[in-house]
Amino acid sequence: MLVRIFVFLLGFGLTVIGGVYMISYLNLLTIGYNFLEYVNFILRRIECLSFMIGILLISLVIFIPGGNKYELHI
Repeated sequence: MLVRIFVFLLGFGLTVIGGVYMISYLNLLTIGYNFLEYVNFILRRIECLSFMIGILLISLVIFIPGGNKYELHI
């Protein structure tokens, strides 16, 4: 149970970090980049890929069943 909580919090942290970088890189649109160039730039940055890794970790923790049979499942 503690491992699932840790992985969830790790995924949440990675999602927040990636989201903040993606929002901060929106300034590229003001200096003349078009939207496709922005998306291409975002896909190549490691700190922005942490957003997708975080979403994947959160999804795995939420949707993959685990634990023993005596835990309450809500």
